Amino acid sequence: MGKKILLLAFIAALVIAFYVFDLNQWLSLEKLQDGGEQFQQWKASSPFLVSFLFLVFYILVTGLSLPGAAILTIAAGAIFGLLWGTVIVSFASSIGATLAFLMARYLFRDYVQERFAARLQVVNSGIEREGAFYLFALRLVPIFPFFLINILMGLTHLRVWTFYWVSQLGMLAGTIVYVNAGTQLARIENLKDITSPQLLLSFALLGIFPLLAKYFLNWLKRRREAK
Repeated sequence: MGKKILLLAFIAALVIAFYVFDLNQWLSLEKLQDGGEQFQQWKASSPFLVSFLFLVFYILVTGLSLPGAAILTIAAGAIFGLLWGTVIVSFASSIGATLAFLMARYLFRDYVQERFAARLQVVNSGIEREGAFYLFALRLVPIFPFFLINILMGLTHLRVWTFYWVSQLGMLAGTIVYVNAGTQLARIENLKDITSPQLLLSFALLGIFPLLAKYFLNWLKRRREAK
């Protein structure tokens, strides 16, 4: 119990430090656009260091379940481009999600499973049988907030490795869409750029992606049921 209290205190200290040092200011589109040129200069002088620091910052935000993952994903596209931005976000979001998953499991799973054992029996059976597919569906069609999925899955019996690889695979398509939107955002220099075909297409993809993902998921379910 003492170790759990220490971990909770450590997490609380990190969250407080995040706001005390005003790191949350980097989680806005305004700050992203204002500092775009500075980021590009840093990247040009130290590409690997900037990439690593961005990766760590993203993991910190997602691991502590702080708001801002979507903004950071768009920022990755604006700073690093589609390919490298997608690689960084794909691994950072999956690692951060897994850290949040592990913290929730270590801190709360035993209590929740003991307190609601009878009610969770069906849930545990379903997770053991269909956990990977269920998580894939949640990641592909983000009905629930990203951080909430990490925490709730940590309270189940889902294996850590399964959670990681399914999360990375399930979030990949959405990551590409958001990173691509960020690459277009970085190109806005005047009002005329807002109506460019590339930018309109990128933001159209943001809107229709959940519908396409849902259609794909329904198709996948039909194939599974047909077997």
